[in-house]
Amino acid sequence: MPKYFLSLLFVCLTSVMWSQSQQEKLEQRKAQIQREIRDNEKMLRSVKSKEKSAMNVFLIQKNKIKLKENLINTTEKQKRLLADDMYRNQLKINKLNRELKVLKEDYAKKIVNSYKSRSEQSRAMFILSSENFLQAYKRVQYLKQYTSFRKSQGEEINAKSKELVSYNEKLNLQKIAKQKLIAENEKERQSLLKEKQEQEKLVNSIKKDKNRIVSEIRKKQRESKTIDAQINRLIREAIAEANRKAALERARAAAASGDKSSKESAKVNIPKASVSSSRIELTPEDKLIADNFRANRGKLPWPVERGFVSLGYGDQPHPIYNTLVVHNSGVEITTTEGAGARAVFGGEVASVMVLSPVNKAVMIQHGDYFSIYQNLSSVSVSKGDKVSIKQNLGRIRTNGDTGKTVIKFLILQNTTYMNPQGWLAN
Repeated sequence: MPKYFLSLLFVCLTSVMWSQSQQEKLEQRKAQIQREIRDNEKMLRSVKSKEKSAMNVFLIQKNKIKLKENLINTTEKQKRLLADDMYRNQLKINKLNRELKVLKEDYAKKIVNSYKSRSEQSRAMFILSSENFLQAYKRVQYLKQYTSFRKSQGEEINAKSKELVSYNEKLNLQKIAKQKLIAENEKERQSLLKEKQEQEKLVNSIKKDKNRIVSEIRKKQRESKTIDAQINRLIREAIAEANRKAALERARAAAASGDKSSKESAKVNIPKASVSSSRIELTPEDKLIADNFRANRGKLPWPVERGFVSLGYGDQPHPIYNTLVVHNSGVEITTTEGAGARAVFGGEVASVMVLSPVNKAVMIQHGDYFSIYQNLSSVSVSKGDKVSIKQNLGRIRTNGDTGKTVIKFLILQNTTYMNPQGWLAN
């Protein structure tokens, strides 16, 4: 029986601790979503004040709607968790009430019995009427135990009464908290409805300008293809250069070990055609860097301090015109004006690229992986620099025509493009 009681107590305590832990996690998630909504509103105010791109306003507003929906869902989870906890507390209160009722009834009977035999004379007679000393001794012990039991029963009633008061107070506080969550959610639902109505008006105004939007998308796709071709060429050059360096190092190492034929080859430059430009031949050190980079998939920090993905990787349908498909070799992240780009992992700057007079990019090598940070107005690193995680690489350009501040972020293994969203922390 004691083992069963201890097991039940352990299960109850574990359940309470888990519930509290879940509530804390949900509260932290809510706080994070609320911070993101505030950042989003700041971006929205900045863009609206310029009144240059209805499409940009739409994208930021779309993200804000998504965040508000996440906030409502998180609050709903909190409410359900709280309701479960309240149900368990109510069960405990019901159980305590039943136990107290039984205890009080039994205690009342003992008080009545005690009252009937309250005189010292009747107690003395009870002991003196014993047939022998042993029976008298047992009766004395019985009276002591009876008194002790009655006292412990009274203490148990008192303790359970206090516990009942505590659970009732807790339940009342939970009812207040639940009402607060319901009110919060109702407020957010009304706000969300307003946001969706505003967005619908915005969509209708954008649809009137379809020809211009289609023209802009096609122009942007042509520019993207030109830039992607330029990046592909620069990546192949970086791979070939890394392989030439590795080949020279091997030749020098062999020469140092006394290999005569290698000594001769070490004096000769390795021709460009003899090295691969599609795959890096990893040194042990490079392999360790590449393995560390790969081990952090899904955990890498974002290339900006705050922002949201406004255009995903691969073939993406236009948010308003589903028949229009936009190809993206990376992800585009909308951020605040004046924001800086930061390295998602430690590595070496393989190239600083000038893609156009107003568009610079930084390419960082991590073994046989590359991370590329595109659409920078200024750069604060140079080729060959060793950079650390979250180190500032430069300032992200704000488009003068649209008011958008967007970084294009790419990840490649050798020449193979990968979906950067799968690498970044949620």
